[in-house]
Amino acid sequence: MKYDDDVKRRLKRIEGQVRGVLNMMEENKDCKDVVGQLSAIRSATDKAIAYIVAVNLEQCLVEQMEQGQETGQVVKQAVDLLIKSR
Repeated sequence: MKYDDDVKRRLKRIEGQVRGVLNMMEENKDCKDVVGQLSAIRSATDKAIAYIVAVNLEQCLVEQMEQGQETGQVVKQAVDLLIKSR
């Protein structure tokens, strides 16, 4: 799978958020603030995972249909990936 610039930007944003949390910890910021930022990171990561799975699923479905193959297994694998990521 070729990863597009959108998903790379998402991950770079997450990377910046993680650095920000580390700085907050170094500055002994309040627990609620740190946990709030970690929650935002988790949400952003979940969205990145969903995006990657969706784009990959679309590509795989197109390939399977072009080859006249059944698509049910590809969909099941995508759903399994999403479940596993939680």
